[in-house]
Amino acid sequence: MISHLMRSSSLFFIILILFVSCSNDPVPKPRGYIRIALPEHHYQTFDSSFPYQFEFPEYAIITNDPYSPGEPYWINVSFPEFKGKLHLSYKEVKDGNLVDYLEDSRRFVLKHIPKANSIEDSLIIDRQRRMFGLFYEIHGGNAASPFQFFITDSSRHFVRGALYFNVRPNNDSLRPVIDFLKKDINHLINSFQWTENLKQ
Repeated sequence: MISHLMRSSSLFFIILILFVSCSNDPVPKPRGYIRIALPEHHYQTFDSSFPYQFEFPEYAIITNDPYSPGEPYWINVSFPEFKGKLHLSYKEVKDGNLVDYLEDSRRFVLKHIPKANSIEDSLIIDRQRRMFGLFYEIHGGNAASPFQFFITDSSRHFVRGALYFNVRPNNDSLRPVIDFLKKDINHLINSFQWTENLKQ
């Protein structure tokens, strides 16, 4: 009789604990993302017959832009490990076309407004290297390009850059890689030279 009573009491308490624990609203866990191993930043020089040169990471690969065969100085700086690609396009400045290139750059950035939370721009000014431009940082979970920029000497050369990832845009999960590549892009800009200046 006592044994039966103890079993009934134990069963009652187990049911009571289950009932109380199930009455609370479940707490969702935050979404987790895969940890990405990031390499050390080491750089090498892109030095060629191009009208410009710069330093880029050792884990990147430079190729000609396959979609612009008529533009010999358009290249892609690819980051295979991160499925990212920095597109660099070059135009010669002449006949007052600099205004058109500046407007095109602005228009490409403004295309991201529907998906962007905010767009920050920073001036690029280095008179010694004849380097003038803007660096755009595009914030927003679904923005296709987190960084775009242009640099020019205002008289002969114009280069535009845009970083894209070959994955569905989700800049929350890509944030560690975006922050990592921002340092590389800043290094590229800070090491950028018009090759005619190097020959003087």
